[in-house]
Amino acid sequence: MSTKAQGKRPAETIDLTSDPHYAATGAGGGRGGISLLRPHMGPRKVVIKNLRVAGAPTATDEYFSRTREELDEALAAVFAGRPTPRPLERLYRGVEDLCRRGEGEPKALAGRLKERCEAFLSGDMMAGVLEKGGTAAGDQQGCLREVVGCWRRWSKMLVVLRWIYSYLDRSYLLLKKPAQGVNEMGVELFRKVVFGGRKSGEVPVLGARVLMAVCELVEFDRRRDGRFDTGLLKEAVLMLRSLGVYGKLFEVRFLAESYKYFVEFAAEWSVNCGLKDYITASDRLLQREAERCDMYNFDSTTKRELRETAQRLLTVEYSEKLLDKGSVAKLLDAHDVDSMRALYELLRQSGIQKGLKGPWEEYIRTTGAAIVSDQARAGDMIVRLLELRRSLDIMIRDAFDKDDVFTYGLREAFGSFINEEKTSKVGEMLAKYIDMLLRGGLKTLPKTLLSDTRDRADAEMSGIASTADEDAELDRQLDNGLELFRFIEGKDVFEAFYKRDLARRLLMGRSASQDAERNMLTKLKSECGSQFTHNLEQMFRDQELGRDEMAAYKQWLVGTGKANRPVDLHVSILSSAAWPTYPDVRVLLPRDVLEQINTFDNYYKTQHSGRVLTWKHPLAHAVVRAHFDKGPKDLLVSAFQAVVLVLFNDAPAAVLSHEQIAQSTGLPPAELERTLQSLACGKARILTKHPRGRDVKPTDTFSVNRGFWDPKFRVKVNQIQLRETKADNAETYQRVAADRQFETQAAIVRIMKARKTMAHAQLVAEVISQTKGRGAVEPAEIKVNIEKLIEKDYIEREDGNYVYLA
Repeated sequence: MSTKAQGKRPAETIDLTSDPHYAATGAGGGRGGISLLRPHMGPRKVVIKNLRVAGAPTATDEYFSRTREELDEALAAVFAGRPTPRPLERLYRGVEDLCRRGEGEPKALAGRLKERCEAFLSGDMMAGVLEKGGTAAGDQQGCLREVVGCWRRWSKMLVVLRWIYSYLDRSYLLLKKPAQGVNEMGVELFRKVVFGGRKSGEVPVLGARVLMAVCELVEFDRRRDGRFDTGLLKEAVLMLRSLGVYGKLFEVRFLAESYKYFVEFAAEWSVNCGLKDYITASDRLLQREAERCDMYNFDSTTKRELRETAQRLLTVEYSEKLLDKGSVAKLLDAHDVDSMRALYELLRQSGIQKGLKGPWEEYIRTTGAAIVSDQARAGDMIVRLLELRRSLDIMIRDAFDKDDVFTYGLREAFGSFINEEKTSKVGEMLAKYIDMLLRGGLKTLPKTLLSDTRDRADAEMSGIASTADEDAELDRQLDNGLELFRFIEGKDVFEAFYKRDLARRLLMGRSASQDAERNMLTKLKSECGSQFTHNLEQMFRDQELGRDEMAAYKQWLVGTGKANRPVDLHVSILSSAAWPTYPDVRVLLPRDVLEQINTFDNYYKTQHSGRVLTWKHPLAHAVVRAHFDKGPKDLLVSAFQAVVLVLFNDAPAAVLSHEQIAQSTGLPPAELERTLQSLACGKARILTKHPRGRDVKPTDTFSVNRGFWDPKFRVKVNQIQLRETKADNAETYQRVAADRQFETQAAIVRIMKARKTMAHAQLVAEVISQTKGRGAVEPAEIKVNIEKLIEKDYIEREDGNYVYLA
């Protein structure tokens, strides 16, 4: 520094060129600066002179030159995989200084970086790969592995380059659109080396081999080839996505190769396996394709295109095989829920699941008709139908996702085969099934009909009573029976048999639950109306009135002093119009019982004038106190059994012959044989037959089994029940047919009274419509009933029409 005085104000000359990083303060400057204000001398003038030698390099030029050299050394180190000779912070500052000086233009700093990177990629890095993959021959997987390895190394190099050139990348090139950033430039260069430029229409041999190698890897996975490399496929897909060639180059080729594989797969499996194996293989294929796309980061469009292509080739083009009635029937027969679920999903994904409705309904009609027409197993008809219905409901629930199409198809198919045969006994058998259920409860049902855990969960979610409760389960089974009842056109047949069985349950006290009986009656009333259940309700009312009548009779006995009698009589009074008709069987009653009956008969006639009581002894039962050597027992027996047992009270030798018993009871031979067989040859042998044997003969004699013993005090002695004969059932059907004729005539009169005049075809159609709920009537039968009404002068013919006569 040199100073030269000028007048009173000395001047200072300061050389500030020694360091490019300098700072100066103004007047009154602060610490570390140059103060230009001196209070005792006043302000001074500062003159700055350039002391550089002309043409000599300055320290600034040397700094930037050194920075460029350091950046070149750093690039060489990065490309060689070595640590940079200078700290990254210093390299970053150097790039920043160069950019601030104006050397960040694409043709300067950025351009040199691109040239070095391009030279490295085309030379050192890809030399070995280009040598291996530059021709069509060679190991494609090895070529792919080399390219993926180069991309992995290059990606790591790009990270370091972005650190060094961060200022250039983020603060300079960002503002120089459309200049590429460091990362975009690096990706573009790698893509250009392997797959060619974006504008290039052809893919280089190396790129083509890479694409085919990736497709080949997927093929290895599809065919379970041991050469499949999980890590290589994942890295290859990520590389293709990162390079931006996934959608334009890879996806198109991959979908084309996949199409060929799906065609080959479908052709092979459709020829060499059945429907179940084909469904399983197709479902497994679709699952694996979806899982592979998710696991190896394939694009969502690829996954969608793969699935649509596979579904079209495997499902739509082979729909005839998938919807083959015989093959579907085999799966349904085997209750193969998993295969049917897979089949339904295959069809639903292609939008053709409704095509399964045809085979579904055909199977139901064929199977159901076979059950209904199987006369050898007619007794199991309803259980088998309910098991069929149960299996189909489970199929709809678990396989068809509760699709309403199949629910409606199920109902249509059941309605068709149940009423297909005019001689169908579904109504009769359903009434007997309901009788079995109301008598024995759930223990009479096979386990296949009971609710499972899924049913219980659905019941709890819907807010109804859980089927784990026995009453709720019984109610559900009654509902299942009503599901079949809804399909029956001949409901009058069901009514006749149900009425007969209900009467037996009420009179014999055989109902498992009175609540269930009432509940079933309510269901029938809701289903068919009050007219259908009128007689059934009257039967329950008769039971209640009978109890009230007996209570009044007991009070009358107490009032007249006749209460203390050896026989306690209980009478059920039935209205003949509501209850079934029962045959009258002659029997000689004991004197005490006969007196009680006459007393009640006289009492009832005084209370209800004009009424006549007809005693039905075959329906009666009794409790008899018997004394054996091991103690007394109460025997629950029928009236005929009680009449026989009482005879031994007066037997002098305690032995009675068959002829003596027949004369004393007056029972018909068939009833006497059944009664003696139940007492002497059954499980509870109250009498001893001489000689021993299972059959009762007129030469047999009988005595009281004094050694009889049973752990229970009250012992039920079952009467041998007569099996329902064909004649009995035929008689019931005849009564139903007769009632149906009267109902048909009533419907004709009712229609004609409302219409006055009708053509024959219209009248027949209207009669069928009004009577189909009770039972199907043939047009020929309607015509016969029309003729009968013409004879009775209800209607007449006039000009080809029927006219109602008031």
